[in-house]
Amino acid sequence: MFHPRRALRALLPPLVAGLALTTLPAQTATAASTLTNGGFEAGGSGTATPAGWSEYGDTAASYTEAGGRGGGHRLSHWSSSAYKVETYQYLSGLANGDYRLTAWVRSGGGQNAAYLALRNCGGAEQRTDLPVSDSGWIRIVVPVRVTNNQCTISVNSDGHAGNWINVDDLTFARGTSGLPVKGADISSLPKSEARGGVYRTASGAVGDPVAILRSAGMNYARLKVWVDPADGYNDKEHVLALAKRIKAQGMKLLVDFHYSDAWADPGKQTKPAAWAGHGYGQLKKDVHDHTYDVLDALRKQGTTADMVQVGNEINGGMLWNEGSTSNWPQLAGLLNSGYDAVKAVSPSTVAALHLAEGGDLEGTRWWFDNAVSHGVKFDAIGLSYYGYWHGTLHDFQTTLDDAAGRYGKPVFVAETAYPFRLDSEDGHENIIDLDGELVPGYPASTTGQTRWMNDVASIVEAVPDGRGLGVFYWEATWTARSGNGWDPADPSSGNGWENQALFGYDDRALPATAWFRHR
Repeated sequence: MFHPRRALRALLPPLVAGLALTTLPAQTATAASTLTNGGFEAGGSGTATPAGWSEYGDTAASYTEAGGRGGGHRLSHWSSSAYKVETYQYLSGLANGDYRLTAWVRSGGGQNAAYLALRNCGGAEQRTDLPVSDSGWIRIVVPVRVTNNQCTISVNSDGHAGNWINVDDLTFARGTSGLPVKGADISSLPKSEARGGVYRTASGAVGDPVAILRSAGMNYARLKVWVDPADGYNDKEHVLALAKRIKAQGMKLLVDFHYSDAWADPGKQTKPAAWAGHGYGQLKKDVHDHTYDVLDALRKQGTTADMVQVGNEINGGMLWNEGSTSNWPQLAGLLNSGYDAVKAVSPSTVAALHLAEGGDLEGTRWWFDNAVSHGVKFDAIGLSYYGYWHGTLHDFQTTLDDAAGRYGKPVFVAETAYPFRLDSEDGHENIIDLDGELVPGYPASTTGQTRWMNDVASIVEAVPDGRGLGVFYWEATWTARSGNGWDPADPSSGNGWENQALFGYDDRALPATAWFRHR
């Protein structure tokens, strides 16, 4: 996490929660067992009802038009007045088992609801909302288990006047999807609790925030480690104590090594004071010994780390200047020293490398191409992706998919977040506090925060070949508490992030915690 420059963006009309369309009438027509006209090419522009598809509701709002993603045409939903419409296709004669619908979509946002659904397949309806993307196409998936040899594929819109979606290149084939990792960084929690921080369930009952988040569906916690922090928090001792609470709730643990006494990010990778005078050879030993020491202590207390980040947002390298990207051979040696320490403690622990700028395709390629060519060892790739800084959702998907395929590794979002309001609780200016800074289509509201998280999760879920591991929210428990601000050396520093926590100004768990229940 770091403080980038503010980027002004226009805000589209806010999204609001909507109701599903009325259940379809009973199917009576015969149907094929394979999807027909998934690219909407049959019939050409202006076809009111695409070949192979049926419509329900305000049918004039559903039609094909020129401008397909792959071929020449696409399905569009739009009307000059409010509308509810469903474009669907009924499949029968299916062999029972797991299936996955894949589609490419765009949406201008603003609808009460816009989603793809698989229904009447023998179990609960499965759906995936369309992310807001008014230019670049985004791939989303919907998995389902067919148990009654049939399934209905459904494209749904509940829109206001002028709202639109595009859908193209649908495929329905055997397969599954889902997210193994639904996590959050809760590094701020021990200091918050020491300063009187209180956490409540959505209904207002005071509780253990780790348990509250676990009950919401969170299954992985991320903790940062500083070497010798000024306030004594985020050190080995506090990580060990919080790890016990995390593992006691049945969650997995990601340990994020900053290799610094304070924040390390693309703008600063300051050596710990204790290592300040060390040359490259000693720094390699420092990285190994520090990494091994923390992880071995976790293992010995029965809370072995499941994943480790060797460095935090290391776009420019780490332990400057010796470990800068201006000296790749040395950076590679430092990273491999950390990797070797991870594996020496626990060979099964996943060792990840973490960059910021999750929408920067060329920068990510440049970095990992160099890492690979210099023999850097790693098991997974983590990217920070904040939509108000790091490019569009389309940019993010492009970068994430490319990293997974190009390097043959699982990928995950190490950090993302979104505001549920813009005003400050503690009087300290929030990092994001203006409408113009928001991602178009995602208002600073509990609804906007929830939709952002579900849409980011849907993009990670759609990474090809099952390489999308999951998402970590940053920073779920960093609520406004006097003495728990940005600067570990300044007790009077404020918190610029409380409007992006997962607990509100009334200390209650926010609706966005529902994203932990993403498939």
